[in-house]
Amino acid sequence: MTNLTGLGRTRAEQLAALLEERIRGLAPGDPVGTIDEIRRESGLARATVSEAIRLLRDRGVLAIRPGRGGGLFVADQGPVVRMRHTLLGVREDPSSVADAVELRNHLEELIDVGAARCRTAEDIPRLRARLDAMAAAPGWEEFVRANWALHEEIAALCPNAMARAVYLGTLGHLSTTAPHLRDTDAGAYRARRLRVHVDLVDAIASGDEAAVRAAVARHNTTD
Repeated sequence: MTNLTGLGRTRAEQLAALLEERIRGLAPGDPVGTIDEIRRESGLARATVSEAIRLLRDRGVLAIRPGRGGGLFVADQGPVVRMRHTLLGVREDPSSVADAVELRNHLEELIDVGAARCRTAEDIPRLRARLDAMAAAPGWEEFVRANWALHEEIAALCPNAMARAVYLGTLGHLSTTAPHLRDTDAGAYRARRLRVHVDLVDAIASGDEAAVRAAVARHNTTD
């Protein structure tokens, strides 16, 4: 199996991405293997493999069949999952990073306004915990990982399933191509980006759609 070297992602997330690429060439109902087979092939711990499988199951990509003759099988995928696979399949195009950034920026307001409309009091502590993880990140890769996790948490609050699928597809693409920063740049840049995301979460928590739109504009233009 390909070495796991994706920037800013856990080993489980990287393994899930590799398995998802493999699954794109299979049909619904095709066998993918068992947890033990994937563990032997990848050389990773069983807990890591199990977490990767859980991620793919939650995304609607894998079906788990217990018992004799069971294992992991390609799920019967609806249009939302198929659209996400289409987005993730453009990685080989050199212009796809810029395309993904542009698409993500256009979707940001739709996702974040939807989150502001549907958030509950129980949702806000989870968003703030993601901000805490960004602030506490010891390095750039960990900061990027925490940033993606925050945006995924926000997207989960948006009721528009199609927008979520496209948005998460762009995040999945960008999470493999995030740039390195020079040490002299990292501190100041991280501070600016953290402030932007604090303002975004505050706006979502307030439910003020005008404030959310203003925060999104700053998010998409602050560098």
